[in-house]
Amino acid sequence: MTMKHNTILKIACLAAVMTVAACRSTKVVEPVKSATADYADKKEFMQKLSDNTPSAKFITSKIKFKMQIGVQEISLTGSLKMKRDDVIRLQLMAFGFVEAGRMEFTKDYVLIIDRINKQYLKVPYEQLSFLRNSGINFYSLQAMFWNEIFMPGTTKVSDTDLDKYETVPDGNDIIISYERTPLSYKWLAEKGSGTLKMANVQYKSALRKTQLNWDYKDFQPLGSRPFPTGHSILFNTGDKDVKIEMKLNYLGNDEDWETRTEVSGKYKQVMVDEIVRRFMAL
Repeated sequence: MTMKHNTILKIACLAAVMTVAACRSTKVVEPVKSATADYADKKEFMQKLSDNTPSAKFITSKIKFKMQIGVQEISLTGSLKMKRDDVIRLQLMAFGFVEAGRMEFTKDYVLIIDRINKQYLKVPYEQLSFLRNSGINFYSLQAMFWNEIFMPGTTKVSDTDLDKYETVPDGNDIIISYERTPLSYKWLAEKGSGTLKMANVQYKSALRKTQLNWDYKDFQPLGSRPFPTGHSILFNTGDKDVKIEMKLNYLGNDEDWETRTEVSGKYKQVMVDEIVRRFMAL
């Protein structure tokens, strides 16, 4: 394997690990100073925000994927395939035709496949401390991919849950927040349309601070709802910034694909600590 191929593989697989690790946590949305603790029309606004949830069962798209870690930068193509309440799959291609890595999130496990080195990681969520400690489950990840708010530790946001969020006006936007020490969850949405523009998750303790910031832009019609085709993800692990850009092209609702990946017996299973340690050392 050439040095160039190996570098592409490492960064592609690091993207998989970092995307998982990011969920334990970069820009912070700070509420504006206001004498009003809660937005006066909170109920109406939160219902509008909830109504913006995509009605599709499937969302599929080709993607352009760019990742930057320090001075290292890599651009790949690939595809994103999602089935509501079932699976999120991200496939990354090297040179446009060789699958270098695959991430698959289901309700029961996280699967990361390194195609070139023929190794994989498959673990339930409870074995990933950075997800468990941040109150992130499959449904939280799904919400971030699907441009929705979420209630940590639950499968969906019910109408009664809408009252649990705090809302504060910020110009033409509304800051939505939910606090559960040592965790802070914030979202930014347009006041008029209820369109979600950003999600932020922060973990802060005496020893560690991590943060994830997910920006949404370039909204395009998807059925009767707008859906972001630009996703900018910035997260900090305490000593390292990682930037990920995903551009979605040809949004669709393709249902003709297998929702589970079968791993070949020729692949070697590795542990999460091993794969994280390897790629964090880049």
